[in-house]
Amino acid sequence: MIPPNKRYLYLISAMTLLLGVCFVVSLLVGSVMLTPQRLLSGLFHEVDMMVQLVFWEIRLPRALLGVCVGFSLGLTGAVMQGYMRNPLADPGVLGITSGAAMGAVITFYTGLANAFELALPLGGVLGGLLILCMVVMMAGRSASVQTLILAGIAFSTLAGAIISLVLNFSPNPHAVLDIVFWLLGSLKDRSINNLYLALPLMVPGWAMLLYCSRALRALTLGEDTAASMGFSMKQVRYLVIVGSALAVGPAIAVTGSIGFVGLVVPHLIRPLVAGDPGRLLWLSGLAGAVLLSVSDIVVRLISLGQELKLGVITSLIGAPFFFFLLFKMRREVV
Repeated sequence: MIPPNKRYLYLISAMTLLLGVCFVVSLLVGSVMLTPQRLLSGLFHEVDMMVQLVFWEIRLPRALLGVCVGFSLGLTGAVMQGYMRNPLADPGVLGITSGAAMGAVITFYTGLANAFELALPLGGVLGGLLILCMVVMMAGRSASVQTLILAGIAFSTLAGAIISLVLNFSPNPHAVLDIVFWLLGSLKDRSINNLYLALPLMVPGWAMLLYCSRALRALTLGEDTAASMGFSMKQVRYLVIVGSALAVGPAIAVTGSIGFVGLVVPHLIRPLVAGDPGRLLWLSGLAGAVLLSVSDIVVRLISLGQELKLGVITSLIGAPFFFFLLFKMRREVV
């Protein structure tokens, strides 16, 4: 029998290795297929300018964004499910995803997205933070988990209505098409500048969420018991809310709406850690990065005349899994 601590280290090592393999494959596949030999030769001998251009301007930013965004979604999903003690919670439960989408759509509508490169991710970040502030203000300082969920649903619906309103009144059909394609989610045509904008916000968010691991483990015994063990529930709520906003808002702002990763990944990993919500966090983040990287590789390998959107692939994976969870919960109730 492998001790739990050693088993956990093995799992972390295996998941990190798998992510490394996915990252390397992501650098090689695409419309221009590269072999490892050609990639290394082009990078270090400076004889193949096309390889350098493809690597530095297209493949590397895309692969890095896939890892960072997947890590954010997987980690946030695990934290949300642990904090709310709800297996169906995901990063969109507080309205952050819808708010980021709303902010980005408004930049499309106003033309700012075409004016300068960073307008789109900045608009998404500001939209996510705006909806989050409204959720917190509406719920109140001493709000329960249920109140936060209701406030998140309410403002998520409001953000969705604003997105529909923008689509309805957009005078430019090309802008509408851009908005719709962006809402489907993709890593295509993202530059290193997008990573420079998103990563400084995501890293503090990751740190806040990972810091909650011990508190989430205590919460499995109930809020009163966790408080008696010395954990401040107000502090935990603050870390979860702000950390989720910082981790998910910039990610969605850069890539568009990518659903189901935060819902599916924690459920796949939870049996490996015997349901321990504290140990689930790192593994869910790494698994989220693996899932998004693999999905992006599949998107590039499928040839349908134009590239399939990443959000479509994750939805095709997530929707059947969501139904499986619902049927499983129904069986447990019966």
